[in-house]
Amino acid sequence: MRILRSLHRLLRQSAGRPAGPGSAASFAAPSVGRQRGPARLATRDVLALGVLRLRVRPMRAVLSALGISIGVATMIVVVGIPASSKAALAQQMDRLGTNMLKVTAEQTGHTPLPEQADAMVARIGPVSSAAAVGNMPSVPVRRNEKVDQGDTSGVSVIAARGDLKDTFEASAWAGSLPERGAGKLPSVVLGPTAAHNLGITSLAPHKGIGPQLLIGDKWFTVTGILRSMPLLPELDSAAIVGWQAAKDQLGFSGHPDTVYLRANESALDDVRAVARATANPQRPETVTVSRPSDALAAKQLTETAFSSLFLGLAGVALLVGGVGVANTMIISVLERRTEIGLRRALGAGRGQIRVQFLTESVVLCLLGGGAGVLLGTAGVAGWALAQSWPAVLPLPAVLGGLGSAVLTGAVAGLYPAVRASRLTPTEALANA
Repeated sequence: MRILRSLHRLLRQSAGRPAGPGSAASFAAPSVGRQRGPARLATRDVLALGVLRLRVRPMRAVLSALGISIGVATMIVVVGIPASSKAALAQQMDRLGTNMLKVTAEQTGHTPLPEQADAMVARIGPVSSAAAVGNMPSVPVRRNEKVDQGDTSGVSVIAARGDLKDTFEASAWAGSLPERGAGKLPSVVLGPTAAHNLGITSLAPHKGIGPQLLIGDKWFTVTGILRSMPLLPELDSAAIVGWQAAKDQLGFSGHPDTVYLRANESALDDVRAVARATANPQRPETVTVSRPSDALAAKQLTETAFSSLFLGLAGVALLVGGVGVANTMIISVLERRTEIGLRRALGAGRGQIRVQFLTESVVLCLLGGGAGVLLGTAGVAGWALAQSWPAVLPLPAVLGGLGSAVLTGAVAGLYPAVRASRLTPTEALANA
């Protein structure tokens, strides 16, 4: 009865064609002057009719809009998380710099770089610092002599020469970085992964001596643990020893495998062009030059490619939600035949019936879309907080989510609205 009273109140001003005394139309809307058709409903009345049924059956409305909410939330999350990751990457790039080049000797032909390759590269004008590293894959790293030599805990040994702080932008999580001139001392600096694998969590001395490692058959003192270096992930699982100590005690050849350099950003392409011939003048074709920051950018592109797949899943969720809304609206038309017949008898035209049901479908999906935006925003903010990223929510994603919800509601409600408008008063009230 509440619905019928509301309809009677809303339709009192929507008069039909002049009716004779005593007719249903004359009681619903007395004629004032001659009108050719039913009056148009005000926008407020159309919205009121669209929301009225949702208020009467709130649980059905919530369940119907659930699919729309999931689809929009998925869309927001899929767009927002890569955007947050990209912002974090940009901050990381600004902090680490994109002006590092990696000069590497050919591995397949076993052609090493000259012993002074890092010094020759450092003489290039725009180069501000350079450091060389040499791999020693056959040298094991053990906590003590009781550990089998084949059990290296996944830790590789490398020799390093040059300013690690300036070139690698390295910093110590514990202890300190090796000072200049300390390359002859039997000391070692561990990457964070290497320290974890070897079970070294602090550098607290025992009986006045810091943690010891057996590298090859020589004892080295751990003097520092590095922080993770995103541009140089190969150093995270390495035990870094001094250049001269590696030659004197570990049988290192003295030929670097890789030279890292920092150069003026504006001249980076020019440095890249001459670095191969400078690092190995005799065989420049065996040298490759790359920029470590390009790997991080490639990783970001990979994440973006995966996000396209999840956008497809969001579209599927919206489709399923739209089918659910369409099914709900069709059932609503069947349940409300009496209401439709009464409205038609009171003078409502087919267009007004179509607008009523179409508005109801759009409002239902719009509410679901709004809930999806809130859920998606919370998901993006939570994930960004867990990863220590800046939370970024692109405005096009929000507008696209709401727009797709409205479009889904319009498409889902179109057929039920047309079906309702085709019911004649006699047909609609036949089973009342």
